[in-house]
Amino acid sequence: MDYPLDGEKNGRSLHRPTWDEYFMAITELVAQRSTCRRRRVGAVLVRDHHIIATGYNGAPAGLPHCLDVGCLREQMQIPSGERHEICVGVHAEQNLLIQAALHGSSPEGATLYCTHQPCILCAKLIVNARIKRVVFKGDYPDSLAQKILHQAAIQLDKFFS
Repeated sequence: MDYPLDGEKNGRSLHRPTWDEYFMAITELVAQRSTCRRRRVGAVLVRDHHIIATGYNGAPAGLPHCLDVGCLREQMQIPSGERHEICVGVHAEQNLLIQAALHGSSPEGATLYCTHQPCILCAKLIVNARIKRVVFKGDYPDSLAQKILHQAAIQLDKFFS
C-alpha cells in the first residue's frame, strides 16, 4: 500500500522526517541508556545516512553506575561545565568514538548528532577524529568548545525541533 510522503491518510497528517530530525530522534533514544544523574546525553555518528556508532554518557564498563552510587560532582556542588576531571563518567561523544574504533569504523568525514552541545574535551576529540559536522539540540555552557570547532572549520548546527 502506498502512502504519500507528506499529506493525509485516514484524516491523519503524515510527515516523513528529514535526516536531521530522524537522527536527532535516535539520539534521544540512545540517551535513555545514560547512567548519569545530572544530564542524560546521547550521540549518534552518521556517514552517508548510515549509523556508524552510538554512545551515551556513564561510568566506564564494569564500574559502578552513578545512578547507583551517587555523583561526586553533585556532592561537591561543582557547577555544570566545570571541573570535568572530577567525574567518573565517560561522555557520550567519547563513548561513540571508542565504539567506532572498537568496531573498525572511521569517523572521518562523518556527522555527529548529539542531544547537547559538546564540551571542550569532546570538541578536541571531534576535531582530531576529523568529523565534519556536529548537530546538537541542547545547550551546554562551554563557549570555548564552540570556538575550537569553529577554528577547525567544523560545521556546528543547533537543531530546532
